[in-house]
Formats: sequence, structure tokens, C-alpha cells
Amino acid sequence: MRQLNLSIVGFGTAGRWLAAALHRRDGWLQAECGVRVKLVSVATRRDGFIFQPAGFDLATLLDMAADGRSLADYPGVRRWDTALAGLAETSADVLAEASNTDPRQPEPALSHMRYALGQSRHVITSSKGPCAAAAVELFALARQCGVQFRCEATVMSGTPVLSALREGLAGSRVLALQGILNGTANHILTLMAQGQDYTAALADAQARGYAEPDPADDVEGHDVAAKARILAAVAFGCAVPLDDVWRQGITGLTAADVRQAARAESRLKLVASLKPRPAGDRTPLDVRVEPLVLPLADPLARVDGVQNALRIETDTTSPVTIIGPGAGRGQAGQGLFADLVAVARGL
Repeated sequence: MRQLNLSIVGFGTAGRWLAAALHRRDGWLQAECGVRVKLVSVATRRDGFIFQPAGFDLATLLDMAADGRSLADYPGVRRWDTALAGLAETSADVLAEASNTDPRQPEPALSHMRYALGQSRHVITSSKGPCAAAAVELFALARQCGVQFRCEATVMSGTPVLSALREGLAGSRVLALQGILNGTANHILTLMAQGQDYTAALADAQARGYAEPDPADDVEGHDVAAKARILAAVAFGCAVPLDDVWRQGITGLTAADVRQAARAESRLKLVASLKPRPAGDRTPLDVRVEPLVLPLADPLARVDGVQNALRIETDTTSPVTIIGPGAGRGQAGQGLFADLVAVARGL
């Protein structure tokens, strides 16, 4: 039985869900993947980077986190102030980077991942910001160092779209992508289609915990732009600068706009669209994030609430549409767990 030592940087919802899944699915991992996963280090902003070479008792660690106790109080650990310092002084086979929740900020998660890959450690991540900024670079660095870099949880969370592009549609040439990639914006537009105005719909999303007190990343399209840039890297191998993404959010939409779409038997949706530009253009890929009026015959028009969807057009199959939750407790953790399983099976 092979042992796989794991480091988790970021022990919020996604990181804890991954740890709980390792505890719950230990027997399955051994039987199906031939590995025993041992969590040897964890990092948080408050507690720093802690290392236990013998491996943490996951139930104890999760109880400490749930009770708000400092993880640095776990018996027998070594501690560093920063994750990067701890990663440099310890070893692990896999880094699970789950510390970055800002789609516009790549650091410090990007430095963590660059360092781990450079040390020939596999990396799995739910951090959108660094993947939006540098996914092409990170994939190349992983290939150069003979390890895997996987980021399933960064687009549609636990719904498997990146693995569908990389493995399920392997060998196909992607012609275009179009998707609804933000559950908060889609929830707001769903309520507006039911008669609420924007202000009331946003308040409902905030009351349900879908939207932050400052909802700019969701409603102005920044989150979708980050996911579109990740899709560009995975599907087209293209690094798209942020300035090359055409972005328009939903804050300017009115109830009258929604009613007008309904009269035309259509729905307003915040949509990400990616397709190659003609040869010779300054940028090889056209990437847009904008509200679109979609006819009801379009499957994306009927994706409501916090559901997300991605339509994939290739040169080998009819269009494939994947629909599933794009957010929610456990969704990002499932994406991390699936990537860890892929790493284990690829050993």
C-alpha cells in the first residue's frame, strides 16, 4: 500500500471538507486507489503552518477547527508563521491549495503552487485567482517537473467540467464554450424573472448567504471572468490577460429588461462565451462575460437559481451541456477530493 502525504493550505470550508472526506473515505481510497493518504501539514492565516510528520488524527483536527481552537495547539507539531516558509522546510507528495477566495488576487496562493510544483509535488487547488492569472504556466511547470496540476474546483466547484474537457473529451478540438458560471448572479436574475427588482433580488441572495455584503465579484462579473480565463487555459491552452476579457455585469439590468426578454419568450442570463478569433487577430481567443437574451429553446435559458451550466462545442461530438451546482457547502471540497483521486490513480 503506497502512502501519499498531503499538505492542505487553507482550512476553511473546502479544506475542512477535504479532510473530512479523507477520514470518511479512507477505506475506499485504499481499496480503489491503492493509497493511504496521510495529512501531514495544515496552514491557516490565523494559526500559521503546522507540521506533524506522523500525520494528524483527522477527527481531532476537525473538532479543533469546529470549536475555533488554534490548530497550533495540536500536540507535537512544528510551526512556521507562513505557509511558504513551512512548505520550504517540510515535505509532502501533494499540496491542496485552498487559501485564496478572491478571483482577482493570485497571491499568496500562486507562490505556494509554484514552489510545490518546482519541488516535484503534485498540486490540486480550489483557488480561482492564481489559476486565472497563471494556469497555462502552472500546467507547463507541472509537465516539466513530472507531476500533476489539477484545478477542478475552480470552475463550477464540484461539478466536473474541467475533467470533462481534459479527459472525457480528450482528443477533441474545442470550438466554443458558453456557460452560466456564477450562482449568485443567476439566482438574482431568476428572482427578477419572477417579478422582483434588482435591489430586492440582491437582498434575498445576501440573506441566503449566496452574496457577500460587497457583492461586486459576483454581480460585476469578476468571478465569471476568472473562470472564463481558467477555461481558456484548459480548453484552448491560451493565457488570456484580464484586460482582454470583455466584461459587463448585471447591476445595470432593470425589471423592464427582464420583462422585455420574457415577452420575446427568452431569458436574461449572465453568460461567459469563449471562441477562437480569426487567424491573424491580435488575440487568439474572444472571451466575453455579459448579460445575454437567450431563447427558451436554449438549455442555458432554463438554468435557474444557483445552478451553473457549461455548453461545450467540439469537432467530434454534438454540443455537450453539463449542468450542476456551482457553489454550496461541500461542492469545492468534492472538486478537491476528485482531483486527489486522479493524482492517486495516476501514480
